[in-house]
Amino acid sequence: MTQAATQAPAPAARTWTDTKPASRRSVPEGLWLRCPSCAQMIYRRQMESNQHVCPECEHHFRISAAERISQLADPDTFVPLFTGLQSGDPLSFTDLKSYPERIKREQQRTGQTDGCQAGEVFIKGRAAVLACMDLTFMMGSMGSVVGEVLTRAIEHATEKKLPLIIVSCSGGARMQEAALSLMQMAKTSAALARYDDAGGLFISVMTDPTTGGVTASFAMLGDFHLAEPKALIGFAGPRVIRQTIRQDLPEGFQRSEFLREKGMIDRVVHRHELRSELARLIDYAGM
Repeated sequence: MTQAATQAPAPAARTWTDTKPASRRSVPEGLWLRCPSCAQMIYRRQMESNQHVCPECEHHFRISAAERISQLADPDTFVPLFTGLQSGDPLSFTDLKSYPERIKREQQRTGQTDGCQAGEVFIKGRAAVLACMDLTFMMGSMGSVVGEVLTRAIEHATEKKLPLIIVSCSGGARMQEAALSLMQMAKTSAALARYDDAGGLFISVMTDPTTGGVTASFAMLGDFHLAEPKALIGFAGPRVIRQTIRQDLPEGFQRSEFLREKGMIDRVVHRHELRSELARLIDYAGM
């Protein structure tokens, strides 16, 4: 028998079909996010239902004025005040775009007229005037409208003899208004002095970040100073200070816990406890 006869027939070549793998269910964009503090991936809805606090490390995410009001106010009790104010353009300021264009864009994006909301409210049954700065609107910068809303809120609390609560979060003065923005520091401080003379109670709540002219004026003039955990609070930022003095800064410099140790903050209050703490202080002051 020849060698060719003894060889087994060669197996047929295997054919493969180019089938695509079963399509996976797509995950909606933005459903998960990474915590900037602990770097853990967290479920966005779980974080939001936890008052925008990381369930893993208790990091306090930055929130809008509307969200802050919903967390602090009794349901359906917030009555907005001074909502019709609009920024002008006294300096005809233009950088990459004109100031009016920038304001219009921010209004369309946020649905707010400017960076502060104020109104009468009840907090666990206690009447008060509440003003919240809005970090989502031009980084909560203080321009003429923000200063006017705060001043009117202070004067309203003075007239009604109500406790005043201001929640601060700001990158500082609004550069597009230059000196007019800086004038809001004096205006709000003068209104607070009149409020104090009338026997009012001012609770200042500082959140991340509270910087610049806001810190240098009304935010540090409270009868009680509260702050959220690890909030950045100061006039100039730590990077600017480090470059200026050319020295390393202490651990935790300008964070709320550091300022509490130095006597500038009375209490560091977790967001879950803030509403109850405000009610307790109002009762303590007999307002």
